[in-house]
Amino acid sequence: MRRTYQILAWTVAAEVVVQAATVAWFMSGLHHWVTQGGTLDNALIESDETAFPELAGVIVHGINGAIVVPAIGLILLIVSFFARIPGGIRWAVAVFLLAVVQGQLGYLAHDVPLSGALHGGNALVLFAVSVFAARRARRPAAADRPMVTV
Repeated sequence: MRRTYQILAWTVAAEVVVQAATVAWFMSGLHHWVTQGGTLDNALIESDETAFPELAGVIVHGINGAIVVPAIGLILLIVSFFARIPGGIRWAVAVFLLAVVQGQLGYLAHDVPLSGALHGGNALVLFAVSVFAARRARRPAAADRPMVTV
């Protein structure tokens, strides 16, 4: 279970990187589209037309952020109860809560654009906490360490 915990925590960190990459991919494509005379409006977003291929980046970002990252965080939390990692439950709770807050900040940014800054900052915190949780899993618990007798 310790290895599963570690893999899940590293996966959350990797997903944060995927999130950053997909939104940057989208923004680069959007910039190119607009400078070529394209217009992005609600009608285009709701249509089945793909104005520019990088539009897929914002779709992947939305699905990952709303479903995948919180689901992995929840699974990490469940696994933490069985992994016997000192402080593992606490760090799994932090990862899960940060993932949920991240999604809510993303939704809030649709109405309050300034919260997008909090969304980006929280992503960095989520990345750091998930990396820390994964690294903690490498340390064997005291009960797992062999006793050394002299």
